[in-house]
Amino acid sequence: MNEIIKQKLTLLPDLPGCYLMKDRQGTIIYVGKAKVLKNRVRSYFTGSHDGKTLRLVAEIEDFEYIVTSTNIEALLLELNLIKKYDPKYNIMLKDDKSYPFLKITGERHPQLVITRKVKKDKGKYFGPYPNVGAAKEIKKLLERLFPLRRCKSTTPGRPCLYYQLGLCIGACVKEVSEEDYKKVTDEITRFLHGGHKEIKKELTEKMFTASEGLAFEIAMEYRDQIIHIETIMEKQKIAMNDFTDRDVFGYAVDKGWMCVQVFFVRQGNLIERDVSLFPIYNEPEEEILTFLGQFYEKANHFKPKEILIQDEVDLILTEQLLKVKVLQPQRGQKRELIKMAIKNAKIALNEKFFLIEKDENRTINAVENLGELLGIYTPHRIEAFDNSNIQGAYPVAAMVVFIDGKANNREYRKYKIKSVIGPDDYESMREVTRRRYSRALTEELPLPDLIIIDGGKGHVEAVREVLENELGLDIPLSGLVKDEKHRTSQLLYGNPLGIVPLGRNSQEFYLLQRIQDEVHRFAITFHRQLRGKNVFQSLLDEIPGIGEKRKKLLLKQFGSVKKMKEASIEEFTKIGIPVNVAEELIKKLQS
Repeated sequence: MNEIIKQKLTLLPDLPGCYLMKDRQGTIIYVGKAKVLKNRVRSYFTGSHDGKTLRLVAEIEDFEYIVTSTNIEALLLELNLIKKYDPKYNIMLKDDKSYPFLKITGERHPQLVITRKVKKDKGKYFGPYPNVGAAKEIKKLLERLFPLRRCKSTTPGRPCLYYQLGLCIGACVKEVSEEDYKKVTDEITRFLHGGHKEIKKELTEKMFTASEGLAFEIAMEYRDQIIHIETIMEKQKIAMNDFTDRDVFGYAVDKGWMCVQVFFVRQGNLIERDVSLFPIYNEPEEEILTFLGQFYEKANHFKPKEILIQDEVDLILTEQLLKVKVLQPQRGQKRELIKMAIKNAKIALNEKFFLIEKDENRTINAVENLGELLGIYTPHRIEAFDNSNIQGAYPVAAMVVFIDGKANNREYRKYKIKSVIGPDDYESMREVTRRRYSRALTEELPLPDLIIIDGGKGHVEAVREVLENELGLDIPLSGLVKDEKHRTSQLLYGNPLGIVPLGRNSQEFYLLQRIQDEVHRFAITFHRQLRGKNVFQSLLDEIPGIGEKRKKLLLKQFGSVKKMKEASIEEFTKIGIPVNVAEELIKKLQS
């Protein structure tokens, strides 16, 4: 069992779902379902197995899983995944049976039938159901409660046996109006859409009454009917019977990262999913719009007829961007699909952070090794700095703190550059380190064991000048240089500076990479926030009739130029902006 599998086994949830086993090429070799994913998946790597299972386990190099809400959902999803991937260790059903549906036919004299094929006709379909036995039982129950036509005769004549038993509406005896049929079909529809709870309550009362009257056989029949109702009416969201191709998006955000889960529903069946994990620099509602655009244009995914998104996403902008039907369902199967996608996104994020934390636990050794490489005491406290600006505009800097290899975001600091005019990275770095360590000396704050500058020789020497010549501090100082692809490349240290040899696969290198990525993320996020706010305010300064009071009002109501561009005159006047001022503002925004 490799290290990846060991770590993932500790993260498995106590939830139902499907798991997909992969070989070293990433090919899916087995798909299974589980009532409890944690127990089932772990069982493959513990205890004794037969020959076939041993061969399967020997090939497993990785696995992934999809969480569902119920065991029935897992069962239906498993079928879809097996059909799609055709894994070599799965036993494929030769007859390729699909799940059964109940159907009220669209005839003049409708019937209640069981079918495995859903067609675009006038019939009403309900399901799919987990097995044909349960479908037959619920059909039998419905025929007792709400009898439709059971016999072949549709003209009055000789009464059939079903009519004599009270199980047929009686088209064989009398003329049945469409209104009478509609009443019965509406009752059946109501039952299958949730009214079964009332029927179950009635059956429960009858069961207890029969039991108290010592009519145990009748009580058992009622009990069996209740069990079948519970079995067949349990909600499932994996299959839908409208044949519509749709993509379902759900996302979760935590600690500066976003996970987006996309469920692909084709011909009414959930057949596949896509998982994306990435750091974000803007508000989640903006990041998801960018992701949606890239998902279909850049990644070239097939665009379905319908897309489902959660409430936080701007519906109008999404439709304009994707030019397809976009829905934010509030109830029903579609809403449950979105909730399932969000749940899986949250689980994926938690898994990522847990694995990162495990990696960071290992970095305690990396911190010690880093100290040995640099010839210094173990750098338990590391402070890293980075600048961010656009040609000198809105210059900022940021500092992040890592203690024993773990990010300590409570001690992160943001800095607006005050004394530097124009794009001068060296002078900006001098200013921010001067401010940081002057205050640290004045307030007796803890000093770092190592300072890391995101930059090359010039940046490091600029900071060294401030620390040693101005503040009289002797703190180990290093620089991190990036390559042409903006990835961590070299560690500079010493006086004069030299390149410290580091293995690209070493834990020390991964630690430095995390630090550099984090300080860059923190700096650029602050820069974008500041730039957006300043652009907003400077735009308002150019509009006659907008003073400080109205500027604060607009800032509070809209918050960004983007949202103001989407607003109408009515939305401006509603918060007290005069019509002529609102018209001037809209004209300025459009220009």
